Amino acid sequence: MRSWKLNLAAMWLGCFLVGLSMSQILPFLPLYLRQLGVHGEASLSLWSGAVFSGSFIVSAIISPFWGKLADRQGRKLMLLRASLGMAILMTAQGFVAAPWQLVMLRMLMGLTSGYIPNAFALAAAEMPKERTGWALGTLTTGQISGVILGPMIGGAMADQMGFRTVFMVTGALLFCCFLSSCYWVHESFEKPTKDQRPLSRKEVFASLSSPGLVFGLFIATMMIQLANASINPILTLFVAQLSPQTTNLAFISGVIAAVPGVSALLSAPMLGKLGDRIGSARILLVALAITALLLMLVSLVQNTFELGILRFLMGFTDGALMPAVQSLLAQQTNKKVLGRVFGYNQSFLYLGNVAGPLLGAGVSAFAGFRWVFVVSAVLVVFNLIQMKHYIRQPRYAHA
Repeated sequence: MRSWKLNLAAMWLGCFLVGLSMSQILPFLPLYLRQLGVHGEASLSLWSGAVFSGSFIVSAIISPFWGKLADRQGRKLMLLRASLGMAILMTAQGFVAAPWQLVMLRMLMGLTSGYIPNAFALAAAEMPKERTGWALGTLTTGQISGVILGPMIGGAMADQMGFRTVFMVTGALLFCCFLSSCYWVHESFEKPTKDQRPLSRKEVFASLSSPGLVFGLFIATMMIQLANASINPILTLFVAQLSPQTTNLAFISGVIAAVPGVSALLSAPMLGKLGDRIGSARILLVALAITALLLMLVSLVQNTFELGILRFLMGFTDGALMPAVQSLLAQQTNKKVLGRVFGYNQSFLYLGNVAGPLLGAGVSAFAGFRWVFVVSAVLVVFNLIQMKHYIRQPRYAHA
């Protein structure tokens, strides 16, 4: 039987390739839309919001179904489905001729997404309980490492070879992810017998030790992702506003998009291990508070250097937030329904990915870029208050 550490290494590689592939296109999507015929700051903001949100609308609806299927057929199958589907559809995005075609393909990607959340669910099921926080933190570094390199590589390729080439390279990387997951990831999974009917949604939540806390964690996932995703549609345009004379906008935007990954890469395993020792709930609350403060400070920046420094600091909280949430979910969930619970959490993550870009695009179109960060900070504060309410209750104290 394979070592769980070797299995973790294989999933780390898969998360790295997905993180690299998906982040390569982020710096230039608004510029790609301009090439496809969208002009004007307000129109670019709104179309960017639709492009960033398209896949997540479908994913938010379909994720519970994939989670249910994962509990019955295994989570490795979900990794293969997601990586192969994304490889095909990402390549197709390099051939579109109109903005609406790009939006439609992004929506179709919603049927095939979910590699990283399913990798986390598989890891949570396979890892020793006392090492869960560390293992999830380590797995996070795979995604973050890809996210660090992706925007810089994608921005450089876009500047030198054109936007469409980046989509084709991205598709090839995702196909490599499919191959590595197929041959190197192994799952010790026992399929339920035919006479074991799937639990209803009500029965799934009844099996949880703390249903209220789990639902609170779903909301936390949505708010964390909303705050991060609200910046995506406007980051390149905000950088252009701060440095109107720059000639390599895509590359600078890629660097600004990537810098949080550097600090998150450093912090994720360390904070995951700290969460195993002092409790992931404490890590989550402190990280939410610092995130709100940093978002408010970002709204006041005057140049790209200040923006880069603050986004670097935000990476430390990024390295703490999602591993803390996922560790708490794993602690509260029976392995037999882990796929369902992570599927529901994935739906809330995608709802954040839907609402975030729409929020960022809408607020920036009507009030300006800086107000996007202010509104995101206020929403994070509300989430902090909500999580304090759940965690302070006596029956949740062990979390």
